[in-house]
Amino acid sequence: MTILDGKKVSNDIKNEIKAEVDAMKANGEKVPHLAAVIVGDDGASLTYVNSKVKSCERVGFESTMIRLPHTTSELELLKKIKELNNNDDIDGFIIQLPLPPQIDTQKVLMAVDPSKDVDGFHPENFGRMALDMSTFIPATPFGILELLERYDVDTKGKHTVVIGRSHIVGRPMSILMSRKGWPGNSTVTLTHSSTKNIAQITTQADIIISALGVPDFVKAEMVRDDAVIIDVGITRVPDENAKRGYVLKGDVDFENVSKKASFITPVPGGVGPMTIAMLLKNTLLAREQRRV
Repeated sequence: MTILDGKKVSNDIKNEIKAEVDAMKANGEKVPHLAAVIVGDDGASLTYVNSKVKSCERVGFESTMIRLPHTTSELELLKKIKELNNNDDIDGFIIQLPLPPQIDTQKVLMAVDPSKDVDGFHPENFGRMALDMSTFIPATPFGILELLERYDVDTKGKHTVVIGRSHIVGRPMSILMSRKGWPGNSTVTLTHSSTKNIAQITTQADIIISALGVPDFVKAEMVRDDAVIIDVGITRVPDENAKRGYVLKGDVDFENVSKKASFITPVPGGVGPMTIAMLLKNTLLAREQRRV
């Protein structure tokens, strides 16, 4: 069994990006600039955005964090997005989700300039991804592809079962794993909350990608021997014995499933660190496209 170490691979990617940015600086070129917009005071979102800012500093990017109050109206947020779209100094930006209930998330994501949409959520970028065209791939699916590639995991002709159909992970993963090329060329089954007999389907899978958000959902008896397990789920589970009062759990019963798997991602330290690394990679791509 091999651990797919997202922490190590993400550090490798950040070092590669830093080398490219150092070369840009040496040539007197503008370095990539990533902006993040956060509305409200959600603790998890703030932690995540702060880690993105620190990662930008590490690789030599410029970064801007824009914090707006929870009471921000949809109109005010759309006005801020328009400013970022028109700001030539900003290469890419993200709108941290979730947004407060008074704001239509879809309308906001549609307002982002596709050439600056480094999260890969705009319908134009999603469509280009579905058509196998050059575009920004959503950061978490992009990170999973990178892990599979760097660990030389064979995907051709394999049966991939994706658990979860979100637009951020499940649906794009089902498209990417079936595309021509590598990683890809697998036969994909997309399962979700209305799928009957999920356990029967997963026992036929060579690769399982779970993005459900239900702790320990994937049990050992649901997994065939030597399956590849990608655990995207991360849930805070209360634990009074833990220092923070909670522990982070993935969708997969790691202790028991790891005994059967050929490759598996841990939680934490698997897919999570890859998401930020690939967001940086998308921002570097955005800068390169704007430079042309």
